[in-house]
Amino acid sequence: MFSKKEYDDWKIRMQAHLAAQDDDMWFVITDGPKNKMKANTTMAITAGASQCIENTRMEYTPEDKKNANLDNVAKDILYKTLDKNMFSKIKTCAMSGLVLINED
Repeated sequence: MFSKKEYDDWKIRMQAHLAAQDDDMWFVITDGPKNKMKANTTMAITAGASQCIENTRMEYTPEDKKNANLDNVAKDILYKTLDKNMFSKIKTCAMSGLVLINED
């Protein structure tokens, strides 16, 4: 269980546990969720126009879906280690990486 006094130890344990679940999970936490991108072929590329756009969920392969879900899995694991008081402080974090850095 998370203890504010032992945050550094908890973080190391969580890093090891999450990486053991999936090699890419720690990178999702530190870099944010992976979004699958494709070339923007629907619009003429003009100054400032994005050259890539995010794939729709319907275009995801099974592997893309698995990778897109890593942030959800990480949040689930992290939430289960928090007591009610700490959970109430971080429950609105959008990404798992924010859970780890929001130690106030």
